Amino acid sequence: MINQRKFGVWMDSEHATIVRTVDHKPGALEIIAHINREEVAATPLNKYENKQKKMLQLKFFKEIATHLENPTHLHATGTGQVQEQFLRYLAETPQFNKTIMEESTASRMSDERLMEYFEEKFKLKAASHL
Repeated sequence: MINQRKFGVWMDSEHATIVRTVDHKPGALEIIAHINREEVAATPLNKYENKQKKMLQLKFFKEIATHLENPTHLHATGTGQVQEQFLRYLAETPQFNKTIMEESTASRMSDERLMEYFEEKFKLKAASHL
């Protein structure tokens, strides 16, 4: 399968790490970004705080999406339900309508362990030996 652009995103509600396959090195992955969501400013009115949380989450999702250049596959993982919300956001975005998307749940891990995790998810080690 030539020209497969696979991306992995580990995320929680405040941080994301984005990994992709390396075009010129079959079976290799690289971390392309670490993204932190902006903090919600404390407000005395709860309705404004909720609105700000939604706005900042959308901004967070958009920032992550800017790093996903022409993906054929995307695997999102992390804690909680934020990865599900992110995949729903992408599904509503025309540029991602042909992307194969998967999700799982995983605790936070080191960058090295995250690369191993996505190698397994993408089955890169086996594919690189063929």
